[in-house]
Amino acid sequence: MRRNLLLLAGAIVVLVAAIVGRMIFQPGPYSFAGGTQVELASYPKATLTGVPAELATADPRTRADYVTRMADCEACHTAKGGKPFAGGRPFVLPFGTIYTPNITPDPETGIGKWTDAQFLDAVHKGVAPDGSRLYPAFPYASYTMLTDADVLAIKAYLFSLPPVKQPNKPNTFGFPFNQRWLMGIWSAFFNSDRRFRPVSERSAAWNRGAYLVEAAGHCGECHTPRNLMQALDQRSKFAGGVAEGWNAYNITSDRVSGIGGWSDAELASYLSTGHAQGRGGASGPMGEAVALSLSKLTPSDLAAIITYLKTVPAIRSDRSPQPAGQAPASPKLASIDNPVGKRVFEGSCASCHAWTGAGAIVEEARLTGVRAVNDPTAANVAAMILNGAGKPGSGRPYMPAFAASYSDTEIASVANYVTARFGAAKSNITPKEVARLRQQN
Repeated sequence: MRRNLLLLAGAIVVLVAAIVGRMIFQPGPYSFAGGTQVELASYPKATLTGVPAELATADPRTRADYVTRMADCEACHTAKGGKPFAGGRPFVLPFGTIYTPNITPDPETGIGKWTDAQFLDAVHKGVAPDGSRLYPAFPYASYTMLTDADVLAIKAYLFSLPPVKQPNKPNTFGFPFNQRWLMGIWSAFFNSDRRFRPVSERSAAWNRGAYLVEAAGHCGECHTPRNLMQALDQRSKFAGGVAEGWNAYNITSDRVSGIGGWSDAELASYLSTGHAQGRGGASGPMGEAVALSLSKLTPSDLAAIITYLKTVPAIRSDRSPQPAGQAPASPKLASIDNPVGKRVFEGSCASCHAWTGAGAIVEEARLTGVRAVNDPTAANVAAMILNGAGKPGSGRPYMPAFAASYSDTEIASVANYVTARFGAAKSNITPKEVARLRQQN
């Protein structure tokens, strides 16, 4: 008996070690490309970091502004309705709420007293000036690939802004998550603390795209699922993740659940305007990324991003089935037993979206073929109903917010009605899940 218990205990230890080892020892963010990674100085084909060639002769502040837009700093460090970069935006996590800090040059509540070395340590290593560890909600595991010059360009831009005196809000993490020193262990496992290294066999456009996607844009922080240790699961790279309650969809080259079936023109339109005809529009965190970052990039940089993304290996995601086609003009009452959802859709949705889902007023109102409507979780549909939607950066919503108009039950019902009528599969989002989305957004 004792021998059997020892064997069982040994097997459990081996299994746990294998699981932990798999989480810790992961491929690099772009190791899928193969080839030889070399130092930047050894790559002769082009300058891959900093601003694109179109801005090479621009004034220093313009260049610094552009690099800051590349890194998409404003979205996270600006509370809704607050002053840009002054922090205070809440991120509701399973173990508490974290608030982003003030990164304006105010010397008391911001980063006005930070030296270049301290700023580099924060961005590359996740270490604050007082030596405390930063939580990886700040994506330093991706930013660590940024060059020193680009990080200091961001600092120069931030220091050119008007200082905002706004004290930082304390996080609400309980024990043990409030122990910042644990992030030092996390960082030892999951932060390489290495600058970007191009792949010598790849083109300059591909490498520029890799730098924009993996380092500056940190796209994987939203679009890649996380493991039990809250690190990016690089074996499921870009297969889809979650950001503030919104589903960040698969952006691998899979033709069904990813972007493999998108043309370059469709991708360029989506990244630059937040909408691609027949594909849907960007809302939530992705809408902010378009408005504050991607729409500010040059066509050559958008093309580089597309070049890189098209090479990411395809991963089929069950969360993103083949989108359904156009719905019939008359409601499918026999197959959709959801009178509350039908009532809400008929009263507030059909006039813009049409009973066919083709959109009665503008193409942006199309529901058929849109990834969110074909998502069986209906998370993004419910979030859009709560918050409304519009062209990123325009400030003009083409869909109003209904958070104040309908209860959690009504919003869950109409979200389930929309997916059943226009999507590939009926969703079953609950009022409780809608309540969580309401809290996060």
